[in-house]
Amino acid sequence: MFHAFLIKYGEIGIKGKNRYLFEDALVAQIRHALKPVEGEFRVTKEQGRIYAQAQGDFDFDEAVDALRRVFGIVGICPVVILEDQGFEKLGEDVVSYLKEQYGEDCDKTFKVHAKRARKTYPMASMEMNAELGARILDAFPKMQVDVHKPELMLHVEIREKIYLYSDVIPGPGGMPVGTNGKSMLLLSGGIDSPVAGYMVAKRGVKIDAVYFHAPPYTSERAKQKVVDLAEKVSRFTGPIYLYVVNFTDIQLYIYEKCPHDELTIIMRRYMMRIAERIAEKTGCLGLITGESIGQVASQTVPSLAATNEVCTMPVFRPLIAFDKEDIVTISKQIDTYETSIQPFEDCCTIFVAKHPVTKPNVNVIRRSEQKLAEKIDEMVDKAIETAELIVVG
Repeated sequence: MFHAFLIKYGEIGIKGKNRYLFEDALVAQIRHALKPVEGEFRVTKEQGRIYAQAQGDFDFDEAVDALRRVFGIVGICPVVILEDQGFEKLGEDVVSYLKEQYGEDCDKTFKVHAKRARKTYPMASMEMNAELGARILDAFPKMQVDVHKPELMLHVEIREKIYLYSDVIPGPGGMPVGTNGKSMLLLSGGIDSPVAGYMVAKRGVKIDAVYFHAPPYTSERAKQKVVDLAEKVSRFTGPIYLYVVNFTDIQLYIYEKCPHDELTIIMRRYMMRIAERIAEKTGCLGLITGESIGQVASQTVPSLAATNEVCTMPVFRPLIAFDKEDIVTISKQIDTYETSIQPFEDCCTIFVAKHPVTKPNVNVIRRSEQKLAEKIDEMVDKAIETAELIVVG
């Protein structure tokens, strides 16, 4: 029945002179999202509207699912496109549309919202609203007009052709990916970091990712789990360049040389240093972590300050004030939760101290790191040089 989708956007509409750049980015993202969908689509901008028009038969549910993962879209409207054959035919088509969509016994309250973008059309918008409303009331005795809070809003747009729609499927909102630069996500196998990547990407940021692997203490299955998580996030963000860093030797060296209550903080500081080095090489402008205040010992405010101290890039922490249940809710919405809770340990959990420091003193941490001076720089360079690149999505 439907021939196209009208795509509604939110923040893009207030971007002023740069608006066209965001619209073009959104069009490109929509085309990319619809490529795997059964059927062919033509995506166009027309008079402040974006349309994805089917060029034949297509899988409706698959197309909607793809569009609901495109950041920047706030509404997806399945549209019937009609040839202009006069107002009488339009009235018949409107009644047929409602019968097919809502049944002949429809009892919803409704409002007609006509928009005459083609000013040569012989009827004004208000007149169309009244005339089409009268035909609907004649055809559906149980329906009633409610201009304030209708259950059904029927949109009729008069352009070169006539566009008819009544359903608005919510999109994810946000900004088109790629309109706000690129950042490096520290991705683990946990619940938090995939959600953090998703949330920053929703603001238009392209995502790369780095994963710290510690064989043989972490298995290949733990690594595959992270690849699987990156795959799920990439459905929203587009392809992700995932850098897998072998962190075993560095962890063992820190374990050997440094106080065990400081292990987590010092390891985290070296992860941030390495992630920043890779980010600089790949054109990223910031780092992203899934940290939330007080969730674990390494995420107290003093611990976060000690971790942050080694970075010159901005560190984005979109979950910083979230409760765990808030994070879990989003992880279920984006389908990463079930993968995240698979029982494959990553390098962070293997080397956790029994009694980690929760209020680290940065000066004390620096003095502990001086014990690593003999080998650590060489180890870091080697870890970066031997990082494995996996392109996901």
